[in-house]
Amino acid sequence: MSEPNPYADGEYKWGPDQPGAPGYGYPQGTPGYGYPQAAPGPSYEPTLPGLPVPPQYPPVAQGGGGAPMLSLGDITVVGDQIITPAGAMPLKGAVWNAMDMSRTEEKMPTVAIVLAVVFFIFCLLGLLFLLMKEKQTTGFIQVSVTSGGRHHSTMIPATGPDTFHWVMNQVNFARSLSV
Repeated sequence: MSEPNPYADGEYKWGPDQPGAPGYGYPQGTPGYGYPQAAPGPSYEPTLPGLPVPPQYPPVAQGGGGAPMLSLGDITVVGDQIITPAGAMPLKGAVWNAMDMSRTEEKMPTVAIVLAVVFFIFCLLGLLFLLMKEKQTTGFIQVSVTSGGRHHSTMIPATGPDTFHWVMNQVNFARSLSV
């Protein structure tokens, strides 16, 4: 790449190697429309594509710490604030609700039917395979919070029959913090 272009006629000069030409990237001088303006806050390095960006929490007012105390989906309690994608809400006086929209189904697996048929031919004990059951939980648990004139809801996937109990424990802890 350091060799000159053999097809260039010599009149067209462009690129970073030209004296007096601006380098690659943003234009020199004041940026125009579409280019980022200088932010008043601290500068940051852009992340590589595909890497997650850590959440940026606003400063906590007299909360006494920036470590999250509770996190349910995209709702996070930090200090005396509730942080949601819609914005921050005050923790004091918040109303928390949870609704179970999951279901647990119990069905007989296909393997049990095949084994019952195969072993029924050999002996009658093959019918015991029909007693095999399989539980599968699907759906979500909706958690909503209302505070300071704002409302936010999030959906937490139910991975098992005990997911709702875990979420209710977290919601009850959040309710105790909101008093």
